[in-house]
Amino acid sequence: MQFQENFDLTPYNSFGIRTSARYYTNISSVTELSRLDLDKDLPQLILGGGSNLLFTKNFNGYVIRNEIKGIEKTGEDDDHIFLRVGAGENWHGLVEYCIDHNYAGIENLALIPGFTGASPMQNIGAYGVEIKDVFHRLEAYHLKEKTIQSFSATECEFGYRESVFKGKYKGVFAITNVELRLNKKPVFNTQYGAIEQELERMEVKELSIRAIADAVINIRRSKLPDPAVIGNAGSFFKNPEVSLDEYTRLQHEFPGIVGYPAAGRDKIKLAAGWMIENTGWKGYREGEVGVHDRQALVLVNYGNADGKDIYELSTKVVDSIRGRYGVELEREVNII
Repeated sequence: MQFQENFDLTPYNSFGIRTSARYYTNISSVTELSRLDLDKDLPQLILGGGSNLLFTKNFNGYVIRNEIKGIEKTGEDDDHIFLRVGAGENWHGLVEYCIDHNYAGIENLALIPGFTGASPMQNIGAYGVEIKDVFHRLEAYHLKEKTIQSFSATECEFGYRESVFKGKYKGVFAITNVELRLNKKPVFNTQYGAIEQELERMEVKELSIRAIADAVINIRRSKLPDPAVIGNAGSFFKNPEVSLDEYTRLQHEFPGIVGYPAAGRDKIKLAAGWMIENTGWKGYREGEVGVHDRQALVLVNYGNADGKDIYELSTKVVDSIRGRYGVELEREVNII
C-alpha cells in the first residue's frame, strides 16, 4: 500500500477544517491493513466518516481511512438476526438496510453520520437507544502486533459515549467489523424526545420501524445542521451526570433545569443543551465559529474556521457552565 504525503483532509472531516496528514492511505480489507508498513515512532489515526472529531492541527503521522465494506447475516434464533457489518459501511445506510429487511433495533439511530466502525467506539446513541443495546461482538486489528482480536460487549466496557477504544485502546486497534443482534419482532421505543409528537404530526396509524426512523429523521433535520451545508460534528458535549443531592440543589436554584435518571445509576443526567442555551450561547457567533441557532449542543464552522478557534469556543462554553451551574461539561467530540 502506498501512502500519499501531505494529504488534504478537509473533505474527510465534517467540521470542514483545513488540515492535512503527513501520510494518508485508505484500506478496504484486513489484508490491505496487514500489509501497511508503519514507522512505530509516528502516531496513527484510523479515520472513518470523520463526523466526530476536531482537528486542531495537521496530523504528523499516518491517517488510515477504513473503507472495509460488507453486510452479512451470520446467524439467527427464534428472536434475533445476527448481522456482521464492515467498519467502513455508512451507518445510516445500514439503518436503511435493516429497515428494508425488517430487522429491528437501530431505527432510533437513523441519520447519525459516520461509519459503522465508529458506532461501538463512541457507543453512539439517540432517542433512548444506544449501540450497546444491540451489540453482539466486534473484531479489531492490533496495529502493532498485527493480530485480530474479538471483543464482547463486556470487553468493550461501554459507557455513556465511551468504550475501551476511546480510552486505554485508543490508537491501538482498528475495528474491522461489528456484529449486531437485531430483533425479528420490533420493540418500539417512542418515549424519548419528540418522537410521539412527530408520529402524531405524520398521522401514523400503524407503528413500524420505518415510521419511527422517519420520525427521527424529521426531528434531526429540523434541529441539526447538515455538515454538507455548515461544518459541524453534531453534539459537541456530553450530557453531564450529577448526584441526586446535586440535582436537588440545581432545581432549587434553577427551577427549569432539565434532568432525567441516568440508566442503571443513582444519578441524574442533565440536559447540557438546556444549560448552554440558558447561559445565552445559543446562536452566538464569533468570526467563523459559533453555536448553532437551533441546537445549542452543536458548535459550527461557518466556512473558514481553524480547529483551534472551535476548541477555544468550546472552552469558553465549558467555563461559563462551570461558573453558572457548578457543573463540568465534557466534550463528546474527539480532539486531534
